[in-house]
Amino acid sequence: MSRVEHLSDSITLHLADCRDILPTLGKVDAMLTDPPNGLGEKWRGGRPQTRTEWKLNDGGAEMVWDASTADVLHEATSHASDAIIWGGHYYDRPPRRGWLIWDKIVRNFTSGHVELPWTSLDQPTRAFNYVNAQLASEGKLHPTQKPVPLMEWCLGYLPAAQTILDPFMGAGSTGVACVRLGRAFIGIEIEPKYFDIACRRIADELKSPPLSRAEHQGFFVRAVHDLFGQSQRRDDEEALG
Repeated sequence: MSRVEHLSDSITLHLADCRDILPTLGKVDAMLTDPPNGLGEKWRGGRPQTRTEWKLNDGGAEMVWDASTADVLHEATSHASDAIIWGGHYYDRPPRRGWLIWDKIVRNFTSGHVELPWTSLDQPTRAFNYVNAQLASEGKLHPTQKPVPLMEWCLGYLPAAQTILDPFMGAGSTGVACVRLGRAFIGIEIEPKYFDIACRRIADELKSPPLSRAEHQGFFVRAVHDLFGQSQRRDDEEALG
């Protein structure tokens, strides 16, 4: 069963398989997403057994992804000029600048306490320190749910991107971040349960007392300063414009 929700003039959500919706979409400025670890792929040793290479564009670096997900990402990125794709640490990939690192700030460190997205960005690597327990205030609504401030931070590195695509929307954190930063958003989710959660979260954010984009970005930069100090604040102020 497919469904479309137009939550505002700039927010459109699709309940559907993204492979059916992506061919119908026009061009967007950027894709920010967290794809599943293999669409029906068999895994061994923490990596997909069937892998394939793809590029964001003709001049871009190659990366290796599981075959099924690669097909979807190839279609999705054909609509986007830039991309930030979470899950990069699960896959073989070429060394490059522009890695973003989510450090979950846990006492007993393991590899699961850091996540890396692949990006099309050409800039120094940056780390985002965020206490994962802060998700408890809302409750974890999706198995791989990302904190909204993390997605806001990612969008800060895409300052010119006004329309954002997330073909694996999940519980809608990317959409909430887009509302907060005044970006247009297209989200696609195949599971009705998570689609309904995303609709509720994004609709609730749209109803919140609005902050101007400048006010919200100013608040966000101050929060980054609290985490990283003055030098990181200067870098993020430049990224946010």
